[in-house]
Amino acid sequence: MPGSPAADVPAPRLADALEGRANAAGAEGLRPYGLRCEHRTAPLGIDETAPLLGWRLSSARRGDDPVAYRVRVAEEAAGLADGVEALWDTGRVQDADAIGVTYAGPALRPRTRYHWRVDVWSAGSPVPAEATSWFETGMTDSAWQAAWITHDPDPLPVMDAPIEGERALDNYGLAPCPVLRRTFTLTAGTRRARLYVSARGLYDVRVNGTRVGNAELAPGWTDYTRRIQYQTYDVTDLLQDGENVLAATVADGWWSGFVGFEPRRAGAHYGSFPQLLAELRITAADGTTTTIATDDTWRTATGAVRHADLLMGECHDLRHAAAGWEHPGFDDVHWSPAMVVDRDHRLLVASADEPVRAMAEVRPRSIARIAPDTHIVDFGQNMAGRIRLNAAGLPSGARVVIRHAEVLDTSRRLYTDNLRTAAATDVLISDGRPRIVFEPRFTYHGFRYAEIRGIRELSGADVVAVALHSDTSWAGGFDCSDPDIRRLYDCVAWGQRSNFVSVPTDCPQRDERLGWLADAQVFLPTAALNADVAAFFTKWLRDVEDARDPDGGFSNVAPRLVGVADQGAPGWGDAGVIIPWHLYRVYGDSRFLARAFDGMHTWVDLIHRHNPDLVWRHRVGPHFSDWLAPGTPTPREVIATAYFAHSAHLTARAADVLGHQDLAKTYHRLAADIRTAFREHFVTVEDADGTPVVRVAGDTQTGYLVALAFGLLPTGHTEAAARRLAELVETDGPRLQTGFLGVALAAPVLDAHGRADLAHALLRRTEAPSWLFPLRHGATTIWERWDGWTPETGFRAASMNSFNHYALGSIGEWLYRGVAGLDQAPESTAYRHLSVRPVPGDLGHAAARYESARGTVETAWTRHEDRIELCVRVPPGAIADVRVPTTDPRTVRESDLDLPKAEHVTVLETADDHVVARVASGRYRFTAAHTPMGRHPGPTPLGRHRPPRIPSPAATQPAGPHEEETP
Repeated sequence: MPGSPAADVPAPRLADALEGRANAAGAEGLRPYGLRCEHRTAPLGIDETAPLLGWRLSSARRGDDPVAYRVRVAEEAAGLADGVEALWDTGRVQDADAIGVTYAGPALRPRTRYHWRVDVWSAGSPVPAEATSWFETGMTDSAWQAAWITHDPDPLPVMDAPIEGERALDNYGLAPCPVLRRTFTLTAGTRRARLYVSARGLYDVRVNGTRVGNAELAPGWTDYTRRIQYQTYDVTDLLQDGENVLAATVADGWWSGFVGFEPRRAGAHYGSFPQLLAELRITAADGTTTTIATDDTWRTATGAVRHADLLMGECHDLRHAAAGWEHPGFDDVHWSPAMVVDRDHRLLVASADEPVRAMAEVRPRSIARIAPDTHIVDFGQNMAGRIRLNAAGLPSGARVVIRHAEVLDTSRRLYTDNLRTAAATDVLISDGRPRIVFEPRFTYHGFRYAEIRGIRELSGADVVAVALHSDTSWAGGFDCSDPDIRRLYDCVAWGQRSNFVSVPTDCPQRDERLGWLADAQVFLPTAALNADVAAFFTKWLRDVEDARDPDGGFSNVAPRLVGVADQGAPGWGDAGVIIPWHLYRVYGDSRFLARAFDGMHTWVDLIHRHNPDLVWRHRVGPHFSDWLAPGTPTPREVIATAYFAHSAHLTARAADVLGHQDLAKTYHRLAADIRTAFREHFVTVEDADGTPVVRVAGDTQTGYLVALAFGLLPTGHTEAAARRLAELVETDGPRLQTGFLGVALAAPVLDAHGRADLAHALLRRTEAPSWLFPLRHGATTIWERWDGWTPETGFRAASMNSFNHYALGSIGEWLYRGVAGLDQAPESTAYRHLSVRPVPGDLGHAAARYESARGTVETAWTRHEDRIELCVRVPPGAIADVRVPTTDPRTVRESDLDLPKAEHVTVLETADDHVVARVASGRYRFTAAHTPMGRHPGPTPLGRHRPPRIPSPAATQPAGPHEEETP
C-alpha cells in the first residue's frame, strides 16, 4: 500500500522453552498469587454486594495440587491474623478445584476498605501458603449529596465577524468545554479522602492542580438512559491544610458529542451539554468528616479547550486559558455560579472494569517535510490514541493543525476518505508562551500517520503517539519460527488494543466506533487468550442487556443508539448467548450465565415464536449474513438457522450449569429439533458408488463451516461434508471465501476434521484473500476487508474500508489452540483439564503462554533435525492430555525417561503418529522421533484422520503485540 513499508522485523521470542526436567527437592511449593476481586486487582470502589474473590496457583513441583482453602475478610489488615476473629471466615474448605469463592458474610458497608486473605493447603502439608489483598466498596446504596452541575449553556455569546486565525478551522457546532472549580479549607490534617466522580460526558479532575488518577475518557460509554458509571479515587495525599481546590473540565464525549454514522442523528444521542457530578468525602486526623459535593456554590467558566469531540477532534486555544485556575489562590470572582441540572442518582453504578488508560508511547519511524511548515509523521504502527506535541517559539495566535490517517494515498499524502464524516483533527492555537506541550484529553483517533501543519522544524523528539485502550492486562503470548505469522499475531494484538476502548468497537477511526455484537463474539476466543477480559466483558454484557428491545431481543450494537440497526440479526443478536457461555468456560464464573440467562432464553424463544417451523426466516433484522465474504453468498436462511440451533444448544447447556433442569430439557429438545429442520431444508445426501455425497444449500465454505462447527449434521455425514469443505477451500488456492462469521470457524473446523494441512496453507497464503496479503503491503493491524487495498484496484469503497478492524483476526485463536497446542478439553472450565495438541505444519517451532484463571499455562515445541521436543507447563489443580506427534511412538520420552518411569505421566493412547499422555500439574519435556522439515507426510486422508480437535464453542478471536513499542 502506498506509504506503508513492508519490511519484516521479527517479533521477540517468548520466554525460553519450558524446563521439563523433574523438579528438584526443595523447589518452591504451592502458593496462591494474582488475587482478584470481581476479576480486578485491588479494585477501589465496587458496588457488588457479594463479590467474587479469586486467586491463581503456582508451584515448582509436579503434582503439587491444592486440597483445601480458607478465605478471611476483615476491615483491618490485623483482623486477618491467625487467632483473630474476622468479619467473615470460610473456615477450611475441602475443595481441590477451587480458585475463588463468593463473599457470603455480613453486609458490606459503603465506602469501606476490606482486607482479605486466602490460605491454600497442598496434599500432605499441614501448613498452608497464604496471600493477601484488599478491595474497597463505593457509594453503593448510600445517599449521594452531589448534584449534576454544568456551566450555563443557554447564554449566547456576542458574535463579531470572524477574523482569520480566530477560529480553529471549524467547531462543528460544538461548544467550549466548561471548567468548574470549588475551593475549601482544611485545618485538622487528612487521614482519608475519597473522590467519587462521574460525568454526563467526559471529565478530567484535578486536586490542587494535580490530576486525579490516570483514567482516560472517563467515566466510559454506557447507555446513559440506563446506567451511568462513576469512579472512586484515593486523593488523601493530594490534600493540604489551608486552601484546597477541586477542579474539573468536562467534555461532550459519547453523551452529547458525535457518535455513529446516522446522518439524521449524528450526535447528542443522550443529552445536549456535558455535566459533572463529584463528591469528596474527607476524614480528618481527629475523626471529623467533611463532604465537598457539586452544587451551585461551584464556580464555572469556559477555558482553553474550545471544543472536544471523539470523532471530530479537539481544539486548544491557549489565549482563553486562565492561568492557575486549578490551584489555590486563583480569583474566580468573575466566573459564574454553576447551574444545577438535577439531583438524580438512580442510574449511578460503580465501574465494573478498569478504565481506558494511556498504555504505550510510540516514537516516529520517519518524518517527511511536504511543505515549509507541514510534515507527515509515520509512527510505523496503526493504533488508537492521540499525539503529544512539543512546540517552541510559536507567536500568539499561531495555529498548529494535526490531522490523522491510517494510510497514505499514491501521492504520499493522508488518505482520509475512509474516515467518512470524522474530521479527526486536533488544533493548537498559541498564546505566545515559549514552550507548549499539546496533548488532547477528550478525543482519540485511529491512525498511523499524522500531518502536522504550522511548525517549520519538527524532530522525532518533538512528537510521540500515545496509544489508548481499556486496561485489560495482557495474559497471553504467541511465537513461532515464521516471521510473517509472528507479524500476523502482532497485527491481531494491535487490532484488539485499538478497539477495546470502553466497549469492543468495530474500528477506531471513522464515524462509527460502535460495539457491534457479531464482531465481538467472533473475536472473543482470541481476545480472551490475549488478555484478561473478564471485567471488560462483565461491563459490556450489561450494555448488551441494556440494549435489549421491548420484546427481549438483542440488538446489533451495544450501547444501543437509536436508529442504528436496532433489531438483532443472525450471528449478531446471538452474541448475547455465545459470549456469556464462552466467558464461563474461560473463567469458570457461572455468574456470567446467571446474569445473562434471562436474555439468552428470551432470545431463543423470540426466534422460535417468529419461526415456528424452526427455519429462521422472519424477525431477522438487517440480516448481515456472512458480512464482507468475497465469494458466492451463503443463503441467509442457512446461516440464520445454524445460529438458531447453536444458540438453543448453548442456552440448554447454560441451563444445565445453572441447575434449571426442566428448562435444560426444553432447550436441548428444541436444539435437536432445529438440527433436524436444518438437515431437512438445507442438506442433501446422495450415493456415489457407495460413498455419500453431502451438499449444504448454497455449497459455500461458510455453509459447511457452520454446519460442521455447530454439529448440525448426522455423524455419518460429517466426513463427507468436511471433504466437500476441503474441496471448496482447495479450489483456486487454497483460499478462503468467508466473511466475518465464517472466518472464525475455518482453521478450527479444518483442523478438527483432519485437514490441518489446509489450515496451515491458508495461514501461509500471501495473495488476497488471505491474512498475510495485507502484511505484504504494510499492514500493522487487521483490515476490515480482505482486499481493502490492492495494487490492481487501489482502495476499496471508502464508505466501508477500515484498516484496523479485528473481526478477520479471529485466526488468533487457532494460533494458540492449533499451532502451539494450548487448549482446554471440551467439558473443561477455567482450564481445569488442558488439551495440548500442537499442529506443527511446516513450522520449526512455536510457543504460547497464557495466564489462565487457574494459573500459568505454557506450551512450546521445537523441531531438532529428526526429533521434536514438546514442553508443557500445567498449573496446580489442573491436568493435561498431551498429544506428542511422532513418527515412532517407541521413541517418546519425558525428561529423557521412558514414559512408564516418568513421574506423574500416564499413557492414554498410542498410535502410529502420536502418543497421548495425561500429566498432573508441573513442567514436562517430551521428546520423540519426528519427520524432518521438508519430508513431512502429505495430508491425512479424511477416512483416517486423527481424533478430532473440538472447535471453540464461541466463534473466533484475535490478538498480538508490535515489536517496537509494545503496550
